Amino acid sequence: MMPNSVVKIFSGTGSQYLAEKIAHAYGRPLGDVDIRKFCDGELSTSYTESVRGSDLFLIQSTFPPSDNLMEMLLLIDAAKRASANYVTAVVPYFGYARQDRKDKPRVAIAAKLIANLLSAAGADRLMTCDLHAGQIQGFFDFPVDHLDGSAIFVPYIESLKLDRMVFAAPDMGGVVRARRYAEYFKADLVVCDKHRKRANEVASMQIIGDVEGADVLIPDDIVDTAGTICRAAGLLKEKGAKSVRAICTHPVLSGKAYENIQHSVLEEIVTTDTIPLRQPSEKIKVLSVADLFANAIKKVHEYESISSLFI
Repeated sequence: MMPNSVVKIFSGTGSQYLAEKIAHAYGRPLGDVDIRKFCDGELSTSYTESVRGSDLFLIQSTFPPSDNLMEMLLLIDAAKRASANYVTAVVPYFGYARQDRKDKPRVAIAAKLIANLLSAAGADRLMTCDLHAGQIQGFFDFPVDHLDGSAIFVPYIESLKLDRMVFAAPDMGGVVRARRYAEYFKADLVVCDKHRKRANEVASMQIIGDVEGADVLIPDDIVDTAGTICRAAGLLKEKGAKSVRAICTHPVLSGKAYENIQHSVLEEIVTTDTIPLRQPSEKIKVLSVADLFANAIKKVHEYESISSLFI
């Protein structure tokens, strides 16, 4: 990036609602792009203003459908061919991140494939939030700014003024995330040990630790069908928890997620706007990541450290 280059912020169609808030928080208008579809569904993208010599920040979460990912790739390619100085792919929710290793024979490592596609399209940098596994950053051969949702959630948790907080890891893979919250708040940690029959279906679950009389918070990166979170909440209440809340960055919320949440014992699910909600719910509270990303864009452009954005 050149210190005197102009920042321009653009968005694909899937994340325009969030990009408008990020651009407003940054203090610049959202740039205009023309994204069209041929009759057969083929996508076509073009910029309606010059981007020559500019530092572009292209905002698009790659949640389904796959058009969101394809739009991002085409926007990157168009920017490089239009002589943009530096292109940062801002992907608040990095889709396909759950497929980050070969956990059984003959499967794709989708997260690495997406990294390759972004690189091949011409991206110079990635900015994202709460990857499913932090080591996915190693799939990229260019800089990755991995923002932490705790910067959004910690102030909200503090505002709740809960009497006795306990943090619960929703599974063994979530222990590190839950422990960081527990250490920050000087709270106890418990683990929900689960066994799956298959994806999105929990066969059994048990609680390791004491939650009697506690206000329990379950931090996670993704809530998909909400089956695990809701089952864990029910079990925690059975074990004597006073209240149970879930803290999840990315509201994928597929299948019967809204129904599961509504009929659960959860006080609320606190999430962000990295993915738009398909429908409102009185049990879902959405906090915006717009200021977090706007500040990160400013610091990256001005060659400042982003460590101040972390709690």
